[in-house]
Amino acid sequence: MHTEKVIDYIVNWLKDYALNAKVNGFVIGVSGGIDSAVTSTLCAKTGLQVLCLEMPIHQAESHVSRANKHISFLKSNYSNVDSKRVDLTPVFESFKSEVSNDVNAETVDMALANTRARLRMTTLYYHAGLYGFLVAGTGNKVEDFGVGFYTKYGDGGVDLSPIADLLKTEVYQLGAALGVPKSIMKAAPSDGLFGDARSDEDQIGASYPELEWAMQMNENGKNESDFSGRQQEVFKIYKRFNRNNKHKMVPIPVCEIPKELKH
Repeated sequence: MHTEKVIDYIVNWLKDYALNAKVNGFVIGVSGGIDSAVTSTLCAKTGLQVLCLEMPIHQAESHVSRANKHISFLKSNYSNVDSKRVDLTPVFESFKSEVSNDVNAETVDMALANTRARLRMTTLYYHAGLYGFLVAGTGNKVEDFGVGFYTKYGDGGVDLSPIADLLKTEVYQLGAALGVPKSIMKAAPSDGLFGDARSDEDQIGASYPELEWAMQMNENGKNESDFSGRQQEVFKIYKRFNRNNKHKMVPIPVCEIPKELKH
């Protein structure tokens, strides 16, 4: 990959889109992970205003410290970057106290994890409305179009997606070229939605390089029977996530009424 040329291409794409939309800049949630670090740096390089929001909800301290380190890196290198910390923990706790939780614990945990992402999306759009900004998404190609590893109307609720055509390994290449802090480059990818240290690989059962391989094999028309051992296991994992999360990756179904029933 021509890393520097890709960086320039994305930065120009972001700038052109924002100027054509007649907005003032971008707002982005910074989590302490590689995707938000790369996306926020690309936004900063446009020269337009960038607001980085840190939005902890019972967040693991390692995530918070990495997010703060990256925000400090951005603000020391780009004069157009500002930041705010919005502690959503009290909001989350208030929400929990008002909703039903009389089902099995695993179901409740997943519903609340997705709620965290949706509270953050609401916060991003609140600030976007205040300042005339666009919400920049942080999803990469494997997450957005492979396994659907994001929350519908949570971190999937954005105005534009600068890195959604890049594989996770390619995002790391951009991160190295952009000078993203080493603590983020070395950290295990995590969605941070459970308030603990579990990684994406812990939840999915496969690493991003493995998922990228499976995505390529699927695009090449391969089937489970074409593989054995760990490859077959990874391919099955990929296919299961892709199938179960397809509703996130296709347009919302619309019930189209036959014309003869409307006239």
